[in-house]
Amino acid sequence: MPAPHPSFDPVQQVQQLFTGHHAWLLSRLKVRLRNTAEAQDVASETFLRMVATPHPTIIAEPRAFLTTIAKRLLFSVWRRRELEHAYLEMLAQCPPELAASPEDRAVLLETLEHIAHALEGLPPQAQQTFVLSQIDGIGYLAIAEQLGISHSTVRRHMAEGFRRIALAVTRQNAGIGLPRS
Repeated sequence: MPAPHPSFDPVQQVQQLFTGHHAWLLSRLKVRLRNTAEAQDVASETFLRMVATPHPTIIAEPRAFLTTIAKRLLFSVWRRRELEHAYLEMLAQCPPELAASPEDRAVLLETLEHIAHALEGLPPQAQQTFVLSQIDGIGYLAIAEQLGISHSTVRRHMAEGFRRIALAVTRQNAGIGLPRS
């Protein structure tokens, strides 16, 4: 990693990046999310993550850098939307007498958010393995064949996914909120 320039001021760089690129990033996110409030949240989180970079250096391509961070956040937003949508579809199919109360729905959605956050830390192939198994209902051998990996790798990915979910649910039950990443 290149060393900072002798006159490099990280605070000034963040200010310049924010004033020079926030409106641009926000307009791109509004198009992708079709929701101004969500776009503002993702833009803010993008700049927060940029500030949290452990070793600040001069950023040669700020828009590419911000786009990379924002894309990762967008994938998280979209995954959460898919989970919530699937849950609400399932609820719509339940008879009214089995429907969850508003309080139960809130707890279930919070649990889904904790689970989604836990699975975000998995490598993409492990996430795909977990989704194929738990959402699509595909067996381990079929997943191994579909992804071109061994059966033991599928089992290892699944074990790590379940371990992360158990930890997330334990954190939620203990009243510990989602970590800020």
